[in-house]
Amino acid sequence: MTYKISRIVLLTGAILSTAACSVSGNSNDSLNGALSTRLLVDEGMPREIGRNSMHGREQTMNVFLTGYSYWDNTPRGSAQIARPVIHRQAGGTGTYEDPITLAVGHVKRNGRSYMDYPAGTKFYVKNLQRYAIVEDLCGDGPKPQAGPCHSGYQGHDWLDIYVGGQGIDENWVDRCMNRITGIQPVILNPGPGYPVTPGEIAASGCAAL
Repeated sequence: MTYKISRIVLLTGAILSTAACSVSGNSNDSLNGALSTRLLVDEGMPREIGRNSMHGREQTMNVFLTGYSYWDNTPRGSAQIARPVIHRQAGGTGTYEDPITLAVGHVKRNGRSYMDYPAGTKFYVKNLQRYAIVEDLCGDGPKPQAGPCHSGYQGHDWLDIYVGGQGIDENWVDRCMNRITGIQPVILNPGPGYPVTPGEIAASGCAAL
């Protein structure tokens, strides 16, 4: 099982996360941070339900979206993920059948991680016209719940989508990820049939509609 180490950078006053993150060591931390639309789960089993979880029904919501790449993953220069569901490594084309890997925040208690959304949760990212699936963790250290991935940004849940980038210049990929960073609408638990522009996000120039 592989985990990530986050890289947080500041750009024009905004907080950007460009990597999914680490879960290591033991902790007796209690839950903190407000629940919103998220599920807190233990190995995929629901523990607490946010007030707007909708129990699997479609729900449109605004989130703070960032990207992480092949270059700033951990181990560096890899596509390894912490909670594989349909992919062995981070990837996906963005279709309903092959959604792109997504990392979410988590809480650590008694050495175990409780994800903000369970592995396998699907989203549809409207501005990218791609489906995404939770398969990775964002937030590292002994108290990931104290970090931005779990706390969110300006009251919005934080989602970190894998953009790829293997074989592409790292600096170019970083600039590419900056272009998709921001508060934007997504659909939680989307059905099939939404417009899709398939392909690796970095390879497409991280173009948003």
